[in-house]
Amino acid sequence: MSRIGKLPIQIPDKVNVTIKGQAVTVKGPKGELFRELTPEVSVEQTANVLQVNRRNESRVARQRHGLSRTLVANMVEGVSQGFEKKLQIQGVGYRAQVQGRNLILNVGYSNPVTIEPPEGVQVAVESNTNVIVSGINKEVVGNTAARIRAVRPPEPYKGKGIRYADEQVRRKVGKAGKK
Repeated sequence: MSRIGKLPIQIPDKVNVTIKGQAVTVKGPKGELFRELTPEVSVEQTANVLQVNRRNESRVARQRHGLSRTLVANMVEGVSQGFEKKLQIQGVGYRAQVQGRNLILNVGYSNPVTIEPPEGVQVAVESNTNVIVSGINKEVVGNTAARIRAVRPPEPYKGKGIRYADEQVRRKVGKAGKK
């Protein structure tokens, strides 16, 4: 039995969940999310608790059970609190700025790199080197942060590049000098 799939999902106040067959819609103070779940699982609502159950004991149903529960829990958390990813830019002359909705990165290339965030994602810059990606959909926020990091991933010798705020970059020792 999936230990994650068995856990109930608490629905906070001001969050409204609608279940129609396999379609789950979650509305909250920050917005609305919709997801179509696989036919191997079912979602039941009692009072302010959601429970995700398997329809049978097949291998696919067991695989999808914990995943579906986590996806629904992330929808509930997203519309009530939202998600955010923090990135840091390290390097001499490396900086970021927001122009309209777009993020403009100057990270050592001959031209600045412009990244347009998808709908529902906000990008903010603090002190030219800290980028905050926020939104209600955890998957889209994470993918947008990964796209920003992929522009200039941190390199292991000097540590220059774009990294997640909680990321530890393993440093390598450079070449030994001549005698």
